[in-house]
Amino acid sequence: MKRRTVHLIFGATALLTGVAAGWQTTRLWQAERVNAAIAAAGSLDADLPEAQFAQALALSRGADNEAATRAWKGLIAGERDDLRQGARYNLGNLHLREALAHGEADVANALPLVELAKQRYRDALRERPDDWDARYNLERALWLAPEIAQAAAAADDGPAPPKERVVTTLQGVRLDLP
Repeated sequence: MKRRTVHLIFGATALLTGVAAGWQTTRLWQAERVNAAIAAAGSLDADLPEAQFAQALALSRGADNEAATRAWKGLIAGERDDLRQGARYNLGNLHLREALAHGEADVANALPLVELAKQRYRDALRERPDDWDARYNLERALWLAPEIAQAAAAADDGPAPPKERVVTTLQGVRLDLP
């Protein structure tokens, strides 16, 4: 009886593992088909929004930033919410990458691109506040170019007033150790 139970448990485990492996193989095959379609983005039907997204992504990875910007803006103006969100995020990435390519030597041309990237990340966060990638990239863009209003307000305030310790102003509180 005990031997039969062990064999049944082993058989069930082997069957479940085989089903899981088959499922993962099917998913891998589908992912490879999608990747092949994206790699051949120029041959896809240009009327499909997914094909337009793949083409914009391919243009972003290339050297033609103006064509990529036009493609992303076309997707932002489209009717698909999921692609619009991704287009905003990727357009912000494109602007930020372009600004970083200018480097510190050409700050006059890089700063407007950082501002455009910040605006695109804010647009993406307005639509989906839980987008942590856009939130992180906005923080990086703010680190590169802090907001002018915040910097001006900090400079106008002058030195900060000394802070009071709350413990010393409370009555009936002992400062020594128990």
